[in-house]
Amino acid sequence: MDFMTAWWMFMLGGLVVLFVISQSWFFMRKAFIRAQELGMERSRLIKVISGAMVFSIAPSVAILLGLLALSKTLGIVIPWIRLSVLGAVTYELPATINVVEGVFGASMSQLIGDPQIFVTVVWVMTFGVLPPLIIIPLFLKRIQGRVQRIQARSQIWGDMFMNAMFIGMISAFLGYVVAPRVLEEGAEPSVSLLAISVFVSSAVIMAVCGLLITRYRQNWLKNYAIPFSMLGSMGLAVLYYFLGVR
Repeated sequence: MDFMTAWWMFMLGGLVVLFVISQSWFFMRKAFIRAQELGMERSRLIKVISGAMVFSIAPSVAILLGLLALSKTLGIVIPWIRLSVLGAVTYELPATINVVEGVFGASMSQLIGDPQIFVTVVWVMTFGVLPPLIIIPLFLKRIQGRVQRIQARSQIWGDMFMNAMFIGMISAFLGYVVAPRVLEEGAEPSVSLLAISVFVSSAVIMAVCGLLITRYRQNWLKNYAIPFSMLGSMGLAVLYYFLGVR
């Protein structure tokens, strides 16, 4: 499909990324000016900005890896656009895999040559991220109000409610981790020990960071626990793979 590498596709991707960067710069500048008007020290604001930049490194590495993985199937432009705006690796990869392998029975290891598959993947990606764009502006305030009423009646039930939502979110990802999949071409679907090992390793690293923060007062780790967990688990994934874990 020649249009995957056409100049106008790259121009379209560049315009989208330029808009995202311009929007980010606009709101960061307004927030910085407003913070100074409220009397916040410039050095403290710069420290916050630098901390946020460091905090974004690990997620950016994961996004870059996701872009490279998707580029084998969709080319470079569509993953570039998707992961620069609303897309997330945890959504875009499963969506692509489910369409390419689950619906059409094609392979993720080669560039898509069928326009129908390509268009279907793009539409699934697009429609899949629409619900949050509708739910958050229309219903978030109402949902937050009900949660606050529950917490006002009973702090215990409020905490249980929030914990239940968090566990439900984790369970959705856990199901994807433990679901049987085809690990090698021609083989029967089986559970990936590599995926489970990386998942557990990430949780262990996060637990260690939490222990260091709460028990040993290493508060500087609060901004770096998630990046350390992500980078550590990605490094261990490579190690496990070379050790033969599949």
